[in-house]
This record gives sequence, C-alpha cells and structure tokens, in this order.
Amino acid sequence: MKIIIAGAGDVGFHLAKLLSYESQDIFVIDVDSEKLNYLDSHLDVITTNGDATSIQTLKDIAIDKTDLLIAVTDSQNTNFAIAVIGKKLGAKKTIARLNNPEFIHNTEINFKDLGLDSVISPEELAAKEITMLLNQSAFNDSISFENGALNMVGTTLNQGAPILNLTVQQAKNKFPEIEFITIAVKRVNESQTMIPRGDTVFNIDDEVYFSCPKSSINKLHILAGKEAFAVKNVMILGGSKIGAKSAKKLCQEKYRVKLIEKEKEKAFTLAERLKNTLVINGDGRDLELLEEENIREMDAFIAVTGNSETNIMSCLVAKSKGVKKTIALVENMDYINISQTIGIDTLINKKLLAASEIFKHVREGEVLALANLKHVDAEVLEFNVNPNSIVTKDKIKDIKLSRNAVFGGVIRNGVAMMTFGYFQILPGDKAVVFCLPEAISDVEKLFK
Repeated sequence: MKIIIAGAGDVGFHLAKLLSYESQDIFVIDVDSEKLNYLDSHLDVITTNGDATSIQTLKDIAIDKTDLLIAVTDSQNTNFAIAVIGKKLGAKKTIARLNNPEFIHNTEINFKDLGLDSVISPEELAAKEITMLLNQSAFNDSISFENGALNMVGTTLNQGAPILNLTVQQAKNKFPEIEFITIAVKRVNESQTMIPRGDTVFNIDDEVYFSCPKSSINKLHILAGKEAFAVKNVMILGGSKIGAKSAKKLCQEKYRVKLIEKEKEKAFTLAERLKNTLVINGDGRDLELLEEENIREMDAFIAVTGNSETNIMSCLVAKSKGVKKTIALVENMDYINISQTIGIDTLINKKLLAASEIFKHVREGEVLALANLKHVDAEVLEFNVNPNSIVTKDKIKDIKLSRNAVFGGVIRNGVAMMTFGYFQILPGDKAVVFCLPEAISDVEKLFK
C-alpha cells in the first residue's frame, strides 16, 4: 500500500513510524527540512521537502497511484486543502486532521463529496477517551464497541484480588455469573504481552485485560477486587483544546467540573464559552490553590497542560490528596507504559489515539474500528464479517487462529456474545479480535 503523509509533526512522525514497521510504502511531505532530516535518519520512509498543497509536488510523487493520503499538518485549513486536491488528483482515500467541532460533528455537509473520506481530531479523540475513562472508574483502560455493547477493559491485580493465583479457567469457574474473556496479560517487569490460555495463572501486579458484554461491565471490577465508585466532581488542569473539550463533554454528562487555567485572558475566554464549568485563573502547580479549591473533595483529576512533566507531577499531588482517579496527558511515548509504576491511573497520548483512528483505513478486511490498549504493544480490531470470510467456516475451536491473537467477542444484531470454543461466527456479525503485531496479517486473512 502506498501512503502519503502530509505533515512531519508529532502525529505525522508517529504515524510514519508505525506504518514503516509494516512494510508499507511511506512518503512524507513537509516544508520543514529539519523535521524531514530527522525522519530520514530514524525511519525507513521517503521524504519530500515541499508544500503538500502544490499540485506539482503531489504529481511528482505520483498522487494518482496513492492508496491513502493523510493530511496531519498543524493547520486544519491546509489539511482540508491537501485532502481535496489529493482526491481530485487520484488518491483513492483521504484523511484530514481537523479541529473545528463544526466539521467534526457536521451533519449538513457530506465531506466525501468534497474529497474527504474521513476527518479526525486528536483533541476530540482525547476528550472522548477521558469521558469514557471516567465512566468506567474502576479501570485503567477502557474501549467500547457499538455504543458499549461490547467492552474491553484493563486493570492491575493488587493484593486481595479474588482471582490471584487462579488459572484463567479457574477464575471463569469461580465467577460463572460474570460473562468475560481474558484477552491479555502483561507481567510486571516483562516487555512481552501474553495471550493467556486456560492454564495461565494470574499473578500479583499483572496488568490484565478482559472483554465483556454491557450486562457484565458493572460486575467486572469484582474480579480484580477493585471498588467501582461514582465520579461526580472533576478538576481539570489546563485550558488547552483538550481541557476545554473535556470540560464541555463532562458537563453535558452532568459532572461537576472545575477547570484551572494559568493565563488570565484564556481563563476569561473559557469562562465565557463554558457556561457550566467553574473556570479558575491560577497556577495548578500551586498546592495552596489546589487546597483552596477543595482538591480533596474531587473524585477525578485530569491534567492536560502542554507540559507532560507538569501533568504527571500534578496528578501525583492529586493522588497524594486522596483523589481516586487521575489522568495525565503526555507527549513522550516512553511515558505511556510507566503509569502504574508511578501511581497514576492512566496516561493518554494524542498521537496514539490519532494513529488508532487512522490505522483502520490501512488494515485489510472490512475494519469497523481499531484501538490500541495503553500498556501493551497490540491492537484491538473490529471486523465486519463478510459471507465468504474464513471465520464463518468453522466453530471457534476449529479456526486456525494464531496463538498471538484471541477473539474478544462478536456483536450480533446489537447484542454482544462471548466467543468460546463452540461458538459459530456468522456473516453479518461484528467480530472483535485482540492481536499482537506479529499476528495482525494472519488475522486479517481470516476476514477477507
């Protein structure tokens, strides 16, 4: 597959990095030669120094033979123009990074008619992720499919978890009233993620991921011995686009939200825009200010300033004051896997979220959704099952699925079903599969 990425910034670089691992033909265009030199020295991609809105530049790299054009520069207007021009010049599929909520939630204009097959907003995705994490307060990671019909959640097994020292099969037998599949286990101090089998034993400090239907999501925390608590009072540090979008979404869902913004002018602007949010002008790193704003009464603390270290340290302070749920935005990908070891519930990264949204357009088979779990190097894919797909030919136990992949469930007529050995996947089902990188191509073949 030939893929052109317009924009060598953070999102563009991360996409190029992930896609280059998969032997895709990647071309990156940017006007910043310094960024392109960095890409050249770190990744196996082809770089072009130029303006991606230039018709000649796009023709020079054979835009008419391009399978996917991804416009992720810092300017949404530029991205819009690149996608429209690229489509007219022959790109098969185009994706543009846009920030304007009128574009993201538009129902009046069909952007496909203009040349945009898909639009993404990393900030919008981050706000959505934060809202979902607060709705599932007992878990560190949460992904939902088909409006919550099927869910995948992650949690750490601490002392006292009732499934500690049990095998996967024993845990299933001990809690017959809870429908779940154990899809992944990440041992502490081990880099490799494990696809568990029936005889895999749960150990203390394991990061464990389950899939379950909506009917079991409110019981699943029992397996890990975690307390499911209601989040009502939320404090957000940082009036960034993510902070503002998160505040708006949370207020719409009836959370009580306080937002702290250091810049006075920005704080006043946010106060005007966010009528249901209490906006405070001050430095969120000031412990005295946090105490004055009753941080001890907060159920959740979300740090989304532009500085990763500030976000991490602020969350640690909040945790020390008794806040049960902490979420920090980080830019450095190396931080993603350390949240549990430093005591923060969840770290989120815009680049990862954007990459997950874009990757479903790269995968073979009819991929409906794709997501990355926080602490594991793996993907969760939702496929639409076609009549001739290999997965429809046998029961689950007889399908030759890689040992590095596991079925997480199917959604049939809006209802989630657990995919145990004798389950038969049918055409029209929506199947969710968890797989490690080395198994992705094999899994895709099952759904062609």
